Amino acid sequence: MERAIDAFGLVLVPTLPLLMVLAWCVPGWRCRIECWTPWAALPALLLGLGGAQGVSVQLDAVLFGTVLALDGTRRVFLAFTALLWLGAGLFSRGTLAGDARASGFRLLWLATMAGNFGLILAHDLASFYASFALMSFAAYGLVIHDRSGAALHAGRVYLAMAVAGEGLIIAGLLLAASASAAPQAPLLSDLAGAIAASPRRDLTIACLVAGFGVKAGLPLLHMWLPLAHPVAPVPASAVLSGAMIKAGLLGWLVTLPLGVVALPGWGLGLITLGFAAAFGAAAIGIHQRTPKTVLAYSSVSQMGLITVGVGAGLHQPALWPALAPAIALYALHHGLAKGALFLGVGIAPALAHAGSIRRRALWLALALPGLALAGPMVSGAAAKISLKTALAGGIVTPAWWQHLPLVLSLAAAGTTALVARYLWLLAQQADDGHHAPPTTAQWLGWALVLGASVAGLILLPWVPVPAGLPPDPAYLPELLWPVLAGSALAVFAARRLRSWPLPAGDVLTPLLGLLQGLRRVAEACVRQLTELAGRIATGHGWHAPGAADTRDEAIAPPPASALEQALRRHAALLFALLTALGLGLALGTWLAGQLAR
Repeated sequence: MERAIDAFGLVLVPTLPLLMVLAWCVPGWRCRIECWTPWAALPALLLGLGGAQGVSVQLDAVLFGTVLALDGTRRVFLAFTALLWLGAGLFSRGTLAGDARASGFRLLWLATMAGNFGLILAHDLASFYASFALMSFAAYGLVIHDRSGAALHAGRVYLAMAVAGEGLIIAGLLLAASASAAPQAPLLSDLAGAIAASPRRDLTIACLVAGFGVKAGLPLLHMWLPLAHPVAPVPASAVLSGAMIKAGLLGWLVTLPLGVVALPGWGLGLITLGFAAAFGAAAIGIHQRTPKTVLAYSSVSQMGLITVGVGAGLHQPALWPALAPAIALYALHHGLAKGALFLGVGIAPALAHAGSIRRRALWLALALPGLALAGPMVSGAAAKISLKTALAGGIVTPAWWQHLPLVLSLAAAGTTALVARYLWLLAQQADDGHHAPPTTAQWLGWALVLGASVAGLILLPWVPVPAGLPPDPAYLPELLWPVLAGSALAVFAARRLRSWPLPAGDVLTPLLGLLQGLRRVAEACVRQLTELAGRIATGHGWHAPGAADTRDEAIAPPPASALEQALRRHAALLFALLTALGLGLALGTWLAGQLAR
């Protein structure tokens, strides 16, 4: 009976938000659906907390035979993802009060939620990709909700990166499926072994690492994160950072040959990229001037640390049985802590209206998820110690391997500095007195996520927690010195270092400058071509710019045609489309040749 209930829950979790989307379109049901939107995440939370591991259900009539399953890793991801969606959904009821676009936001909220839950439970390739794409593209509407110039710019960057990521993901999945024993209807569990034995292994891994890396925020693929998070509404920022970027991590966990074959090159590459993200994002984030932007760079930094764990699993397959639960625990901890910090941005205006004692208590509550993120609190301590313990379990490792725990601790100092920067900017934002105090729904949503981020889900017996926590006194020095070092660094940076004018999106700025230069070149080429065509048509012929025209100057060239005007107006777009078409044809021809071998 219990397995039948769990099987029904597997089907209900991703379909309930979609059914609510359909019901939203029925006249007279819209108000009811808007009221019940946050509670669409409740079945997912109940399944994540109490569902039996190993339960699965197959739906032959959906796509190419959808298979939904719940294992240990998926259960952890589903639990914290659902709780974050529930808390942020409750928070949104207060945030969207009086918003003319609230109905559209809730509709896209449900669609994004359905995709997020679907990809966690999907066990087959088709439904996994369909759910991933649904989440990615529906979230675009959440990013541009305000329709401001900054939001539209961030939306364009997000959409461009999402399209590129989706293209790489589907290329990698198709390459992996072609190498599996059942290429027509492969399961995700079959891909790791198929990729390990594939002659196109490196190409497949490259597509999957880069495609999912867009969502996970790998260096040079992270540009959308510090742009999208600050402009999105607070509840959307919370699920973007806490839940949706973990979809990229889950994509790696269920597709890459982790624990199957040793890939030292790929492992070292991901470890290097992970530490680059951890330290680079901290260095850039500490110079940002808005709390949500600082948190966005903090997400890039923390995902870098998780990437180190994934790289270690590729480098040392024998460590993967210990690394897998440690990574899942770290994802749970970061998702809830970061969600609470983002929701705290909407709670901070209450500081301006609170008395002395209440103000101190509120500041402590706002700082608790930051302390958890830095390490000393129960959830952060469990996550960091479990990851370090797993990395230290190798028997035969390179000489540099023994320094990984120390480097992780140094990265925690950067996390502390970012948290301190966030709290300082939050205090400035609260003191300006221009924000309305939070509503009851906002308090309730924030309190739910805050409680879970500090201790809640960590205390569940099925969540992997290292022995001795919480807390073993032997771990305290290892957890405290990065916090003290990070606090000192934050104070030094605030008093001695000049704030650099580093824009959100960092490497995107020179990239856009390059694209603007290409646009000017394209416009100049089109202008010269149209002038040449016009002169040939009127018998003027070509002459160098500035040279005197010996013909009758009374004969003026005809006015520009509609086609000519369109070419001039859309020169950059035409250039980009032609370039993309050429690259696409070249890539398609190359892939076709590879598949034909």
